[in-house]
Amino acid sequence: MLKVCALYKAIKLPELIYNTRIDVQNKMTTRTDLRNLTQEEIVDYVESLGQPAFRGRQIMAWLYRPGISEFSQMTDLAKDFRRILSEHAYMSSFQNPLIERSKDGCVKFGFRLDDGKMIESVLIPEPDRNTLCVSSQVGCAMNCSFCLTATMGFIRNLSPAEIVNQVCAVGDFLRAESKGNLIGSDRVTNIVFMGMGEPLNNLDNLLKSLSILTEQRGLDLTNRRITVSTCGIVPQMQILGENSTANLAVSLHAVDDETRDKLMPINRRYPVAELIEACRTFPMAKRKRIMFEYILLKGINDSDAEAHKLAKLLRGIPCKINLLPYNESPAIPYKSPSYSRILSFQKILMNAKYSVFVRSSRGSDISAACGQLAREENSDIS
Repeated sequence: MLKVCALYKAIKLPELIYNTRIDVQNKMTTRTDLRNLTQEEIVDYVESLGQPAFRGRQIMAWLYRPGISEFSQMTDLAKDFRRILSEHAYMSSFQNPLIERSKDGCVKFGFRLDDGKMIESVLIPEPDRNTLCVSSQVGCAMNCSFCLTATMGFIRNLSPAEIVNQVCAVGDFLRAESKGNLIGSDRVTNIVFMGMGEPLNNLDNLLKSLSILTEQRGLDLTNRRITVSTCGIVPQMQILGENSTANLAVSLHAVDDETRDKLMPINRRYPVAELIEACRTFPMAKRKRIMFEYILLKGINDSDAEAHKLAKLLRGIPCKINLLPYNESPAIPYKSPSYSRILSFQKILMNAKYSVFVRSSRGSDISAACGQLAREENSDIS
């Protein structure tokens, strides 16, 4: 169970609720999206409506069941209370996503938000799991030079509901698929926060979404199947570790400040040494490991010398290393190294006794691979 961040305790309930204003018989009223609330907040909310706390837990048990879209379907709630809920609250969802299918089985989803902005999620199916790469922001402010999402700039954070509804919508998609089209099971089993945006720059909503995803009455995922990726927002890393047991992935991509400054401007604020120290002190259970992600760019960071420096840099940190051959794009000038160069880099790290994986590029034919998520519509829609 996710620990409740102390930050939330200092905030009063009305500030925690995301509201939508609607016109009911020519009178403006405000309804609360219950999918923005953790179970604890739903309990507080129903108590504010004069109901006992257990009603909140009943609602949570219904809120993420497949096919539930109306309070009238929550049959163990009194009819009068269901009517009150309909007047004051609602359950948001993503409908009619744009869907693109890759020849390798990946599926990219484009979800249109209430303000017209678009976000993307990517389903990566395998026989033993269905991994969903979710977005945490519209666009991104990190401006990493190798990432297409950076070309969008930062537009806004996603609410907890907008994060969680990506998982719900893809779950609906899987359940509707014919068995012949399924590679894995008919449910999302793994979540990676590696889509649009820097998750730790939307930390409050990230923590709330993690609570909903792992709540037994919610989506009932285990933290060991959830990974949060960051480019290295050092103070927020500590808060994440103190309030969640989700896995941490760190986008490193260079072993020295000069190179990392050019690739990732965040390094000028939190340089390599500071980031590595934050990884060494990251709150983590025994037998857990940090995933270091290292994108390989031809002639930039892929030499044998840099592999040796990486091995030395990470010494003593419980970790594994994910090597990512660059997914090339006409809009960005970097190139991917040859396969032999990638294997040479990997071998040096393996000889240094690290667990090293070369991530296969999935979904590149539909611009769904790592670093390729971007929606031009966002700049035109208000």
